[in-house]
Amino acid sequence: MFLQHDPGFAVVKILHLASLLALLLLLCPLSDTVPAAAKRAYDHAWRLFEQGYLAASQRESELAFRQFQISDPSSAAKFRLLDAEAMLYRGMYDDSLSTLNSDYEFGNRDSAVEKLAIEAVAYTRQGQLTLAGDRIAQAQAMCIAWIAQSCGEVLSARALLAIKVGNLDEARAFFLKALAFARADNDRWLEANTVLNLGYIALQVDHYDEAVDWSKTSYDRAVAFGFENIAQGAAGNLGWAYYQLGDRERALKQFIDAEHSAERLGNSRYELKWVSTAGYIYQDAGDYTQASQSFRQALYLARKIDSKEDIVNALEDLAQVSVRNGNLQDADNYISELTKSEIVGGERQSADLSMTSCMLKEARHELSTAESCFHLLQNNSAAPTTIRLDAGYGLAALLESEGKSEAAEESYKATLTAYESARQTIKNEDSRLPFGANATRIYDSYIHLLMQEGRSEEALVTADQSRARTLEQELDVDVSAKSPQILRVNPKQIAQKTNATLLFYWLGAKQSYLWIVTPARVAAVTLPPQEEIAARVAKYRRTILALRDPRRADDVNGQALYKMLVGPAIPLIESVKQTLPAKPVVILADGELNELNFETLLVPGKSVEQEARTAPIGDEVQTHYLIDDLTVFSAPSLAMLGSSKSVVDRGTKLLLLGDPVSPNDEFPTLPLFGLEMSKIQGHFKNQRVAMFAGKYATPEAYVSSNPSQYSYIHFVSHAIANRTDPLDSAIVLSKPTSDENSFKLYAREIIRHPINAKLVTISACYGSGTRFYAGEGLVGLSWAFLRAGAQRVVGALWEVSDDSTPRLMDSLYGNLAEGNTPAVSLRKAKLALLHSQTRFSLPFYWATFQMYQRR
Repeated sequence: MFLQHDPGFAVVKILHLASLLALLLLLCPLSDTVPAAAKRAYDHAWRLFEQGYLAASQRESELAFRQFQISDPSSAAKFRLLDAEAMLYRGMYDDSLSTLNSDYEFGNRDSAVEKLAIEAVAYTRQGQLTLAGDRIAQAQAMCIAWIAQSCGEVLSARALLAIKVGNLDEARAFFLKALAFARADNDRWLEANTVLNLGYIALQVDHYDEAVDWSKTSYDRAVAFGFENIAQGAAGNLGWAYYQLGDRERALKQFIDAEHSAERLGNSRYELKWVSTAGYIYQDAGDYTQASQSFRQALYLARKIDSKEDIVNALEDLAQVSVRNGNLQDADNYISELTKSEIVGGERQSADLSMTSCMLKEARHELSTAESCFHLLQNNSAAPTTIRLDAGYGLAALLESEGKSEAAEESYKATLTAYESARQTIKNEDSRLPFGANATRIYDSYIHLLMQEGRSEEALVTADQSRARTLEQELDVDVSAKSPQILRVNPKQIAQKTNATLLFYWLGAKQSYLWIVTPARVAAVTLPPQEEIAARVAKYRRTILALRDPRRADDVNGQALYKMLVGPAIPLIESVKQTLPAKPVVILADGELNELNFETLLVPGKSVEQEARTAPIGDEVQTHYLIDDLTVFSAPSLAMLGSSKSVVDRGTKLLLLGDPVSPNDEFPTLPLFGLEMSKIQGHFKNQRVAMFAGKYATPEAYVSSNPSQYSYIHFVSHAIANRTDPLDSAIVLSKPTSDENSFKLYAREIIRHPINAKLVTISACYGSGTRFYAGEGLVGLSWAFLRAGAQRVVGALWEVSDDSTPRLMDSLYGNLAEGNTPAVSLRKAKLALLHSQTRFSLPFYWATFQMYQRR
């Protein structure tokens, strides 16, 4: 056309070309906005994906793909991939693969690698492992030839495939490579997600404290960058770690929070994951109805998204809870369906299913087959530690029920050996504490067996073995061996050494026990089950905290607890020759008894001191508190009381910190803080006191003061008790920096600085802690100072904000100055309040402070 020479046409042509040129000038800026618009749309859809709003991200990606399919094919490919990836994370594996297997061409090499990585994960989740391996091989070949941004995702896909085939070491190695890739590429989302998966790997190999560390790191990164879906995954993994460590309470909170987050985000796959794990907590608590509901909901969600792996898990859980419920036919049906599902998925029978099969055989009284089943699972090194512990316990309990006591004892010992071995591999303090819960019922049943056979002293030594395991690692007690009988203690020698009668308690599910230990003998008394004792303790504690006088109220719980817990020991206590008017008694409490101050128990009769002071012998007796008759203090374990670690005499040097500047409205400065500090300082010569008050009373002041040089350490302030994480309990001091938490002297920080104090006094609310762990007693600030090396610690069981505390502390140090022992000094200070004829005579004021002694 342009070769024609018609002049008229030439004019038209010129005009047409001019018009086209003008149109092009108009279109150039317009065409430039297409990639910009696509980028804005993609960034928004990707941000929704990062935050975890997967359904919304998927919808936006689908719409944007249609919008830019013709005008910007490169961007359209990215939307197609994001659409598929959102489906993948929603558990919609078939839909994700259908989207990727359409006729659309992913010409860009980076997009091609990402497509292969997504397909590999989807096939892995579906159990189509050959296809998954094929996609990974193709992607790896492309990454060798050219490093694409998506190569980090290929490494993650390779790790997920390794998990599926059971090669966890290989999976960890690939995740670490993916982590390095993410950090080098500054890919924050991939980094947070990979750290999340490393936490999952740690869970699978029983490295629970490592799992806590990885999961916390992932959670912190995810929260910092707004990756809500990763944050809820990390929260759930933390729940799993706490659950495996025995911290059921904290685990349930994590699971429920994660479940609600996943539901809000519309992430069905994670919703079903956390609803099922919450079911495990209910199952452990014996609430099988609630557990069944959780597992059925998980099965519904798994079928809704057609996730074969999750269907298998839900069926396993339903089979096990059906056995526990006695619904054996239901259990059979679930196992039959499971077998078919797992064969299709190409998996071997899982450890959970093996455990369920063992339980089902026992429930059907196929005892010989059940024994073999438990034994094989107990010795299966590939099974998770908690499953092997459950199998060992199941075998021992089965043998005991059959009357095979010797075989049962060997099984209990083998299981406890496995527990101790696993426990010693845990390096993190926070993790070792709750892990003891995994062995509680094993120890309980073993102790019960020993008591039934009349081996009470052996049962006592075994019970003490479960006590204060973490503390003992810092003493000179050998805990390096793996035998369950590693702590050899002589109870009578320890009673002789401490010059006191020892009352050692064990709270059991079926029966509880009290061992009364004097230098001459050991006697054992059977007590009611833990549940009954705990209920009494809770009711009596409420009476005291309600500012009531239990003596005048004739409190039935206070008297019942005395008759139950102390009454049987009185004849032996009185048989011990003592020069003190009030004989010393060491309480080695267990479980809920850690929340009880034994001094407040009601004795049906007038004390010796009252008899001599008010009436001739033979008159009608009156109810009074146990503190009137005995000098009572507490200790974590016999092994610790018997420790021969040398003590360095530091003289009478005092480290006094308190009366801090209020860090916020929650912790106001109280005038009585200063009064208490001045009274305590008055009992020491100035040159022997290092005092940090006001703005100088900071956590750094304590650390830098070299606290190991002081014989007495005293805090006058508020305190924080963290129930879910006791080592996050803290003494509230002044705030030295802008850091929001710089005013807290944490329990974990206290542990890091060895001390050798004769007495540490925490004149603050909840100084003793508000949570007890199996074998560890009440955990908190008092525990931390004992762990750091203090010989004795005075801490509070409940909050007291009154001028009773300065009076009590002034009297305590006055009694010490007169040459009394710390235990006697504290008792005299309490008695002064008790018999003061003031409102401070109520146990609420004097009984909050309790002495804990390590030796």
